[in-house]
Amino acid sequence: MANNSIRPEQLASAVMEGLKEYADLAADDMKKAVRKAGTSVRKEIQQNAPSDTGAYAKSWAVKKEKETSDSIQLIVHSKNRYQLAHLLEHGHAKRGGGRVAGKAHIAPAEENAVRQLEEEIERSLQNG
Repeated sequence: MANNSIRPEQLASAVMEGLKEYADLAADDMKKAVRKAGTSVRKEIQQNAPSDTGAYAKSWAVKKEKETSDSIQLIVHSKNRYQLAHLLEHGHAKRGGGRVAGKAHIAPAEENAVRQLEEEIERSLQNG
């Protein structure tokens, strides 16, 4: 009579291996979604940025700050124009008195990207 039973150690090892494979796939999908969201934030800011010469809108970039096997951190920033970004987003006082109204173009892009990122991660986890 053949003994076809699986030992608990073998079962646990097989389950752990399957979970690790799933975690690796989920991490890769999450990284793709984060990169896509970062790019969409940059593009949306460039499209909605106040423009005089266009240099401000062109100054926006996505930079990878940190990446590990299971996570990634990106920064969307204005190269050499971060002070201008704050003034244009929130408004500022004029030299001769009065105020220049701000034009929200960073915060809406960020909110849209958060929503997009959540949807992308949910979709990738549901589709496996």
